[in-house]
Amino acid sequence: MSDFKLKESLKIVDGTLASRTKMASIITKNPGEIPALLRIAFLDEFPVSSKACWVLEVMARDHLNILLPYLNQLIPNLDKATLDSSVRPLAKICENLTLAYFQKKDPQVMSWLTDAHLEKMTAACFDWLISEQKVAPKAYAMTCLYHLGSKFPWVHPELRQVLELNYQRGSAAYQARAKLVLQQLPKGL
Repeated sequence: MSDFKLKESLKIVDGTLASRTKMASIITKNPGEIPALLRIAFLDEFPVSSKACWVLEVMARDHLNILLPYLNQLIPNLDKATLDSSVRPLAKICENLTLAYFQKKDPQVMSWLTDAHLEKMTAACFDWLISEQKVAPKAYAMTCLYHLGSKFPWVHPELRQVLELNYQRGSAAYQARAKLVLQQLPKGL
């Protein structure tokens, strides 16, 4: 399928889980379409790029391993997404990757996800956390950074500083996630 045809197919995707799951199933059955889906996701064109990100998020939730060969297209481009409706699913994908790597210790994820990928994810997560984003990407970023701090020791003190600095200004949801993460961070940072 050409990028044009894929863009046309994405036009029918809506915000419902059923719609996103249906398109994700089509792409999962045709993994050769993943590079085109990633190209569209990072065009940063509303609404098609956001819809591509929604589909990628469902794929990461249901079939994370199918995205692993495409990490070199996904992770270095995280900073290219600026649309709120694209950043949130990308942050969720990062959370899925970090949980699979650090909590589940998924051997496939651990073999594909390089230190360079993890460093780029760390930078993207800090950017989302300190920039004007909605609470969902900030919450996903907090979780990612908490886990990434076990690989990169400098992350935990920086994360604590950012969370403490922004805690009072954050929404109730921000404060709830920040409180949870702050409680989990090692003491004495």
